[in-house]
Amino acid sequence: MTKSDSYAAPITEPLFDGDTGTFTLPLRQLLVRLLRGPYLDGSVDAAAWQLLLDQQQSISDYFAEIFLALSLDMDRKIAMLTPVQIEQVHTSPIAPRRPLKRDETLLALRLRLLLEQHSGSGSDAVISRAGMHEVLAEHRQATDRDDKRFAESCDAAITRLQALRLLTGTELENEFRISPALAMALPITNIQDIPRYIAAIDANDPAFNLSGDDAEGLAEQTPELVQE
Repeated sequence: MTKSDSYAAPITEPLFDGDTGTFTLPLRQLLVRLLRGPYLDGSVDAAAWQLLLDQQQSISDYFAEIFLALSLDMDRKIAMLTPVQIEQVHTSPIAPRRPLKRDETLLALRLRLLLEQHSGSGSDAVISRAGMHEVLAEHRQATDRDDKRFAESCDAAITRLQALRLLTGTELENEFRISPALAMALPITNIQDIPRYIAAIDANDPAFNLSGDDAEGLAEQTPELVQE
């Protein structure tokens, strides 16, 4: 029996009073990590990634019971849960996250472009806080003349994407790694469509809604991805 097999072997002793479960502690811990989200990065935790691969069917079966699908990006070693779409009562996500605001949406889309441009380079895509401020400055509304408020809005957008772990810290202060998980969170079929989405936001197009098929993953992570 391999080590990963032993992790999935039915437990013989309960882990707590009234425990009727059969999964081992490591497997249960992995389930909790996936539920907490927003994703599991296998390049950071190789052991958890291997356990997930070894027990993928059991894990998928478990989450299917609560209307969640396990999505994997084998190349980037990213795993995340996405709610399935069923038009029935009591099938909505257990804890849906609030929609992204305008600046958060713009920043996510621009970072998705940077990530795509950096793919195949063999190194992480990084960007500074100042660089993200410059990115959002390109989309600053003409009526916004409050520099302090604008800078605070930029920092709030960065903080939100950090909370979603789409941006992670590096050894340098105010420099961030664009997480490969962004490619799954924004699984836009045609990268060339991103400028069209950005232009719609800049134009304050009320019909814009990035919750369709082109961005299904992020719509599920952050429902109704539209400007606020």
